[in-house]
Amino acid sequence: MITKRIIPCLDVRDGRVVKGTNFEGLKDVNDPVELAAYYSSAGADELVFYDITASHEGRKLFTDILTRVAEQIFIPLTVGGGINSTDDFERVLGCGADKVSVNSGAIRNPDLIPEAANKYGSQCVVLSVDAKRVDGSYHVFQNGGRIDTGLDALEWIKDGVAHGAGEVVLNSIDTDGVKQGFDLEMLEAVNRIVKVPVIASGGAGSAADFVTLFQTIPGISAGLAASIFHYGEVSIRELKEQLKRKGILVRL
Repeated sequence: MITKRIIPCLDVRDGRVVKGTNFEGLKDVNDPVELAAYYSSAGADELVFYDITASHEGRKLFTDILTRVAEQIFIPLTVGGGINSTDDFERVLGCGADKVSVNSGAIRNPDLIPEAANKYGSQCVVLSVDAKRVDGSYHVFQNGGRIDTGLDALEWIKDGVAHGAGEVVLNSIDTDGVKQGFDLEMLEAVNRIVKVPVIASGGAGSAADFVTLFQTIPGISAGLAASIFHYGEVSIRELKEQLKRKGILVRL
């Protein structure tokens, strides 16, 4: 059995960590550097840093804050937001990122994934997909969930992995911030069609939701969450201890 990963996510806007519901109503949470240092020492397996308005605002990611975050942590760091070229990969990796997450940039330029995979290796390329149910199917959204691309999410993910993405983060807009559990139906559909690690994102409201996730879909590699960790509703250490008691392999 593969060790399951627990990953906090920092959604950063204007230099601050924010969180909302269904990608809307964003509220200020904390300083990203302080939170990153906390999670690194609190037992997180990895950390995800998203500059959530970079693509929408047509600018490059805040590398000064990213560099400070990377200096504070001793766990793998995945970074996304405004990644449109291999030059952006180079810049972000140079700031201390271990993996780079692509979303809107890959939609605009489908060659980005194979180019980055060829240059840096598939293990460095993370395909992040914001998906939502539309007329009975899963659609890919871009620019922080603002634009429905019309792309079928399952086909998009399958194609991205075939062209070099080494990991998939599935962000369910339907369950984001609702705290009623992960989108198991959508996650199961994605997990069936790819052989790379799939990270579940959107909907965690309790430790029990992680237990349900890993027990229902054993192939899921990791659970990602934000607000329940940011607001201290769930302790990463206690979550891992509960998972271990349920027979789910985690790193303590």
